[in-house]
Amino acid sequence: MDDLEEGPTVPVLFLGDPGCGKSTFLAKLSSGSSSIAKPISPSNPLPLLRDYDQPYVYNIRMYNRPYRFELYDTASPDNYTLLKPDFIIICYDINDRRTLENVVDIWSHQVSTTWLSEKEEIPVALLGLKRDLRVEKPGVIYPQEAHVIAQELRCDMYAECSAITGELMTEVFEDIARRAARTTTEAGGRTEMNCSVM
Repeated sequence: MDDLEEGPTVPVLFLGDPGCGKSTFLAKLSSGSSSIAKPISPSNPLPLLRDYDQPYVYNIRMYNRPYRFELYDTASPDNYTLLKPDFIIICYDINDRRTLENVVDIWSHQVSTTWLSEKEEIPVALLGLKRDLRVEKPGVIYPQEAHVIAQELRCDMYAECSAITGELMTEVFEDIARRAARTTTEAGGRTEMNCSVM
């Protein structure tokens, strides 16, 4: 995520309950591509991101051209109703069923009424965070259940990862980056048929 010559700018909005892991995920991304898949440790610490530093900017090169991704993190969408995102990622905590219920009851409605009512071609992803905390217990959220919810909500992508261990971080970011880059094309970033899974 080094500085590159200027390319298309793609605003990406991360929504979800407080504490669901959005900020940790974004902080891990800011640590750079060489350490994104490594576990958090004293030799690989998590950078500190501050709200007033937003948007968090990631310059990358894909498809032989540079892109500027501006990532916004919020648990209060009212602060971002004037933002015109090209890609929306709704996040939940894999270990907290309430956060997935709020995806259905609160966040998907917020997305539909605030952004999709004006611009239907915006792709929406569902992202499960804190994968390292998934343990077998009553109420645990397995990928199959969340994928069904993503399909019911007509999301374009479902993925999950762990910023703490680095599990699937590279794959998830690459998938997010590809979809975000496609929003700058005539075809756009929406999925034709079903939600894709990472």
